[in-house]
Amino acid sequence: MITINLSTKIKAPIEIVFDLSRNIDTHVQSMDYTHEKAIAGVTSGLIGLGETITWEGKHFGLLIQHQSIITAMVNPTYFVDEMKKGHFK
Repeated sequence: MITINLSTKIKAPIEIVFDLSRNIDTHVQSMDYTHEKAIAGVTSGLIGLGETITWEGKHFGLLIQHQSIITAMVNPTYFVDEMKKGHFK
């Protein structure tokens, strides 16, 4: 299994950054060029532990869907987002 660890330094309170990182509306705005949208599960606001979301968007020239679930969360330091269904599961 491949694990991706990404670190980014942001000059803002950790609580604000944490909430923005799991905010569905913020993600949709940032992915406007792919026409990505939340179509099932939590479709707006903050996603939390045990909740799922199904995304649909145009990637690699194809309209694709994938479903993710939040499997772990320690507020406000990290959460784990795992793909349940999709091309890259």
